Amino acid sequence: MARIGIVGAGSWGTALSHVLSDNGHELAVWSPDVNEIEMLSTKHMQTDKLPGVELDPTILYSTDISKVVPDKEVIVVAVPSPFVRSTAERMKPYVNDQQIIVTVAKGIEDETYKTMSQIIEDVLPANATAALSGPSHAEEVGRRMPTTVVAAAASKELAEYVQSLFMNDYFRVYTSPDVLGVELGGALKNVIALAAGISDGLGFGDNGKAALMTRGIHEISNMALSLGAKDVTLSGLSGIGDLIVTCTSVHSRNRKAGYLMGQGMSMKDAMEEVHQVVEGVYAAKAAYHLSRRCGVEMPIVEQINQVLFEDKDPRTAVGELMHRDRKAEDAGLTW
Repeated sequence: MARIGIVGAGSWGTALSHVLSDNGHELAVWSPDVNEIEMLSTKHMQTDKLPGVELDPTILYSTDISKVVPDKEVIVVAVPSPFVRSTAERMKPYVNDQQIIVTVAKGIEDETYKTMSQIIEDVLPANATAALSGPSHAEEVGRRMPTTVVAAAASKELAEYVQSLFMNDYFRVYTSPDVLGVELGGALKNVIALAAGISDGLGFGDNGKAALMTRGIHEISNMALSLGAKDVTLSGLSGIGDLIVTCTSVHSRNRKAGYLMGQGMSMKDAMEEVHQVVEGVYAAKAAYHLSRRCGVEMPIVEQINQVLFEDKDPRTAVGELMHRDRKAEDAGLTW
């Protein structure tokens, strides 16, 4: 049994608290939202974001981060990606060098283009950091439906330790040394899920969505490989696995936001309708600028940025993708 602090009490932080309590760990959960903490403390349920999932009544909930972070062996950072840096700064006065930090957020920081573990290493450089990612909607994990993810860390020992904390009979965890690939796959698939949702909202069929997903993983892989990630990672759970579930599931907030935009909503109105952070919107801008810096062509990401931030009509964006110059599917194959 480990003493674990979870920073973030949204749907994913709540679902993971359910997994970890099932595994017998001692848990404390932090949120800055007084109403959220009151709800969790009294109802033992995240009624807003994970209704029906009854939580262990022994879990401690607090708005005081000094009661959640100190004296824990592991800290799980489960806030949305735009808030990872500010949350890590908030944790900093209470963290000691021996604590392990596990990030479960998926995103790329705007302007710095850093992944979530890189942000944590910036703020908390003395702490060992791991990333947990993969096709894992909170709504299913909370109901103990079979789910498989990847724990990535610089050392095998750390990855296997994180694996041992989370793994049980419904939550299977693999390990990987490719932290960068695992995190980029998790972040960039959200951008493609926006495109898949727009396609659905426009009334297009399975053919178009399959094309977006296939060419999307091609773009993600090219970007990730140019930055030093491994090709096999993008073919795995945190790459194509997460892409499939996020582009197709009714639980996907990114797909839902895209669907609403395909139906004619503005990006701002779609985000408000979803009622949760749509991380693909933040990742899209970072991915586009990073692709320009790396010299990697990402036409789907480019068109999504124009739809999101330049009010481009989605049908026009689809037309431009379809009328790009003729080319081979893979320039590396020879006749």
